[in-house]
Amino acid sequence: MKETIKLGLILFIITAVSAGVLAVSNNLTKDKIAEIAMAGSLDALKEIFGEDQKFKALDEGELNEIKEANEAVTEIFEVYSGESLNGYAIKTISKGFGGDLITLTGFSMDGNLLGMRLVEHSETKGIGSKATEPDFTSRFEGKNASEEITVDTISGATVTSKAVMAGVNESRKIFIEQLSN
Repeated sequence: MKETIKLGLILFIITAVSAGVLAVSNNLTKDKIAEIAMAGSLDALKEIFGEDQKFKALDEGELNEIKEANEAVTEIFEVYSGESLNGYAIKTISKGFGGDLITLTGFSMDGNLLGMRLVEHSETKGIGSKATEPDFTSRFEGKNASEEITVDTISGATVTSKAVMAGVNESRKIFIEQLSN
């Protein structure tokens, strides 16, 4: 009995120390992780809107209100040219063939979809990963945000294509209902 308690205490101490090390490591690296994620988003934003635009994260209160109503939304950026609001970029999560797909979709204030980028995915290389290529992403450009957006799917990657369209249409819905007015 004493041996069991002794082993239990040793396991508890090892677990507590490991959890503490992980918590400290997470706390020390979270800013760098967020910085790297923002750099990826910034590259996609510049590809969609152009280098000369300024990007600002949506007010946290407004973002949380939108996120409460729609779990797919992770981030929203306002896009400015000088002081003028030119559009929004909305980042959403959808389920692909290999896991979560994180899509960034940009809209101009006149209601056009300016572009879409798949910023994170774990799709099969050479098949689902084709959703990151310009041949596919360009299919979304210039679509009117007032209607459901559909494009031709990638041959052999129908699940990925439909997941990307789902993410784009979630963004479209949020833009039309909550941001474009």
